[in-house]
Amino acid sequence: QLVESGGGFGQAGGSLNLSCAVTGVFTINTMAWHRQAPGKQRELVARIDYGGRADYVEAVKGRFTISRDNAKKSMDLQMNSLKPEDTGVYYCAIASQYERDDRAYHTWGQGTQVTVAS
Repeated sequence: QLVESGGGFGQAGGSLNLSCAVTGVFTINTMAWHRQAPGKQRELVARIDYGGRADYVEAVKGRFTISRDNAKKSMDLQMNSLKPEDTGVYYCAIASQYERDDRAYHTWGQGTQVTVAS
C-alpha cells in the first residue's frame, strides 16, 4: 500500500513537500511521482531507483527534488518555485525496474491534490 501526504494549496513561487509511505511491499526498486493535471494525461514527474539515481520531466528540472529513504520505505518530492501549471493530482507509484512508462508501475497511491494559485 502506498499513502501520499502533503498536498494542498500553494502560491506561485512557493514550496510544497509531498511524502509517500510504503507498507506491505518487501522490495522496492523504482519509486516515482506522477501527476495528472485537469484535462490532461497522467505524466511521470520524477523517478528514483534504489541507489538514488533520479531524473525528472523537463518542466520541473531545477525546481523539484525527489528523494527516498530505503530503510523507512518512503519517498519525498520537494517542490520549489511552484507554478500554476504544477496543479494536479500527484500519485506515488513503484515499479520493478527504472522505467518511464507508467504501465510498468504496479502499485499506486490514491493521489494527493496540489493546487497552485497565481
